[in-house]
Amino acid sequence: MSLEFRHIAHAYGDVAALKAVSFSANAGEITCLLGSSGCGKSTLLNLAAGLLEVQEGSVSVGGEVMAEPGRNPPPEARPVGLVFQDGALFPHMTIAKNIAFGLPRSSASEAVIEDWLERVGLSGLGGRYPHELSGGQQQRAALARAMAPGPKVLLMDEPFASVDIVLRRRLRRDCRRLLREAGTTTVMVTHDPEEALDVGDRIAVMEGGRIVQFGTPEDLHERPATASVGAIFGGAQILVAAREGEQLRTPLGIWPLASVSGDIPQGPDLDLLIHAEALECAPDAGGLAVLDVHPLGVASRVLVKSENGEEISIQTTSPVEEGQRYRVTPRAGSVRAFKRD
Repeated sequence: MSLEFRHIAHAYGDVAALKAVSFSANAGEITCLLGSSGCGKSTLLNLAAGLLEVQEGSVSVGGEVMAEPGRNPPPEARPVGLVFQDGALFPHMTIAKNIAFGLPRSSASEAVIEDWLERVGLSGLGGRYPHELSGGQQQRAALARAMAPGPKVLLMDEPFASVDIVLRRRLRRDCRRLLREAGTTTVMVTHDPEEALDVGDRIAVMEGGRIVQFGTPEDLHERPATASVGAIFGGAQILVAAREGEQLRTPLGIWPLASVSGDIPQGPDLDLLIHAEALECAPDAGGLAVLDVHPLGVASRVLVKSENGEEISIQTTSPVEEGQRYRVTPRAGSVRAFKRD
């Protein structure tokens, strides 16, 4: 079943956390809420879970309103499962009893519990307590506990943040496979773009309490709506620029308008999206100072200080010396331009 947020606004005192947010997590899909701390993504999840009361707007499951102002059923009365960053397993219960906790007594047979343990890669570990498992194993157990009752919607808040990067990648892969096989509608909060791309069928990018773009990983990577979205998924840098006739005045110097690919927005103020490997250096006594040169094998990462004090990265195979000055220009057609907000 789908999970839909309609015109959600929420504030903590005088601080607005969400501003008229609307989107739908499709049935059977994994939707990621991506953004930095304080952008409102966890607030959305907590409103759906019943950990916060809806102040404005509504939350629906399968087309039926589940929560709205004046109607906020508690978490246990909602058809949702929850997985937190730390798993939140009951420490005094075995893993088997943790999984059985949300199941009707008639359904909590040893065979059912063992089946879930096997699904999440914990076969034979049901008799252990949470402290006897690794962090990754605890998260697998938390996932099994949340999914065993068959919730219509699964809500996950930074579920892999507490494990190391190598294990995190495997957990993401296994979790996506399990959720897709079960056909569970899932909404997952993350601040990690790689994680969102790796797990999500669709991604909602949040900034300042709003969704700035909502689409598939391909949409966000290939067709970013803003420079900030392009920087998140393309690994590019943002430069503020002013259009002056057929030229662009940038912190790295004057660039020709031909540097830009695609349409150029109207107006003098632009945000330019540029990749480090698309920038070229040439010796110039009046150019920018090189702060650092870091060899990366075939290429080197060069850090220069721009005219306005920004530090910009360049990746180049050309010889560059620290402490010297260079003119920095982009390859033709390598820049994408966006209208500044």
